[in-house]
Amino acid sequence: MARPRRPRRADVEIEAAATAEEVTFHDRPSVASGFTGDPDPDSAHGGDRRNLPDRVEPHTTYYDIRVDYRIAGLVADAVGTEDPEDPEDTETRGDDPGKDAPTR
Repeated sequence: MARPRRPRRADVEIEAAATAEEVTFHDRPSVASGFTGDPDPDSAHGGDRRNLPDRVEPHTTYYDIRVDYRIAGLVADAVGTEDPEDPEDTETRGDDPGKDAPTR
């Protein structure tokens, strides 16, 4: 399967594959994919086709087809999140080790 060049490491990754012995399109399909919201710039998607052109022809039968697709992305840090491994991040750890509540 073609892997998008970015990202090398993904927080979220979805892969799908579809196969068919034969398929006929009566109309040219309208296909779109992408990310909604505010995707990380390193998010990417892409795929491969076997025995199926990028633009199919109406009333044409294609045989032994396979479509592989991958979506991969990094999850952007949400507002108010913290890194528990970062000693500079005091969002959820108070200076008092006996406190459980976040310090603001």
